[in-house]
Amino acid sequence: MTTMKSKTFVGFGFGAIQSGLFLFEAFLSGNFERFVVAEVDQAVIDAVRANGNRYAVNIARKDRIDQLTVEGVELYNPNVPADREELIEAVARSDEMATALPSVNFYDIGGPAAVVEIIRQGISRRTELQPTIIYAAENHNHAAGLLHEKLAEHLPAQTLRQLQTLNTVIGKMSGVIADEQTIGGMGLTTITPDIPRAMLVEEFNRILISRIELPGYRRGIDVLLEKTDLLPFEEAKLFGHNAIHALIAYLAESRGLNTIADAAGDTEIMDTARKAFIDECGAALIRKHDGLGDPLFTPVGFRDYADDLLERMVCPYLNDLVWRVGRDHLRKLGYDDRLFGTMRVVLGQGLTPTNLAIGAAAGVLSMIRRQDEIDAKNRPANMLPQANDLSPEKLRALLLEIWGPDTDSHAEILIPMTWKALQTLGDA
Repeated sequence: MTTMKSKTFVGFGFGAIQSGLFLFEAFLSGNFERFVVAEVDQAVIDAVRANGNRYAVNIARKDRIDQLTVEGVELYNPNVPADREELIEAVARSDEMATALPSVNFYDIGGPAAVVEIIRQGISRRTELQPTIIYAAENHNHAAGLLHEKLAEHLPAQTLRQLQTLNTVIGKMSGVIADEQTIGGMGLTTITPDIPRAMLVEEFNRILISRIELPGYRRGIDVLLEKTDLLPFEEAKLFGHNAIHALIAYLAESRGLNTIADAAGDTEIMDTARKAFIDECGAALIRKHDGLGDPLFTPVGFRDYADDLLERMVCPYLNDLVWRVGRDHLRKLGYDDRLFGTMRVVLGQGLTPTNLAIGAAAGVLSMIRRQDEIDAKNRPANMLPQANDLSPEKLRALLLEIWGPDTDSHAEILIPMTWKALQTLGDA
């Protein structure tokens, strides 16, 4: 069995979640001897190598920003044959891996450079069975299952029994800042001297993962929290954290605010957010999951969860831009996503999502104002030139087009509820 201090960590993707969470926590744990990451941006690879295999992370705390340097990082490009060989060898020796890709669709893209192919070749080189876990961090409820299915197509059952893919619920807010003025004004350290971007992450690290079933396995990244059933917590993330984050962003945009932190000074926005979070999202999820027996799904537990998140969301040291949080309207206003999806959960539990409807209405107005951000081929045919052209009929056509054919009876409640909320915003 590999000792804790000789563990090898292998990551796929070098974005904010990988570099600011999994790789970062692996380094802080002191339990790993080697850190290997697959990345396709050659300029980033060259810059980290030129910096002595080091990169900097900025940590947003409640009262300040601290910097920490992660050392000993080996970055390899899977599209370069020699680098790909290094990655395969590292996988063969790995104890923990983490995929943090743009989506689950990237698992098997790239032929011999694909994530699944590199993992397959690396695991196949092992001369003895070695328990290994893979954190799947693609913000998809079934990421671990999808990755496991793709690996099962190429690996024997005996090997798969020693390899467990884990779903993750990541409530950590993070991002990359590229604006030079913001970097200087906040006193941030860039990723490396040659990369004019800064990694900024909040200090929160209570990340949830699937329960590990490999007998006797001991994680090297020991700060993560295991849960037997992650789905309720994934719902709390999407229909709680994400929903309220979007609500604040869209209401803040309607007031002309620049950052989520600016919303902290607007009593009306924060009051709406708290009511939506506790009385609507929370009340519905407690009813739905009260049989789980977890403290989160109790009135006191969910209120504490909501109040903690509301404080973290508006942390001034995160520089969380309203524009960023509100982007990708078509996805965020989808029928199963953070606003209308949450409203459906609330309706399904016999409650009325009045405050969530205000956030959804603000999201519709934001989408109309920012429709030029939507790719022309995806822009709804019923998109309006101006928000003041809205009518109940036009709103209905627009929402039904966004939602697609798989709606249910809730659609006939959500549309008039959104129209009513639009009247309270004074923009329709």
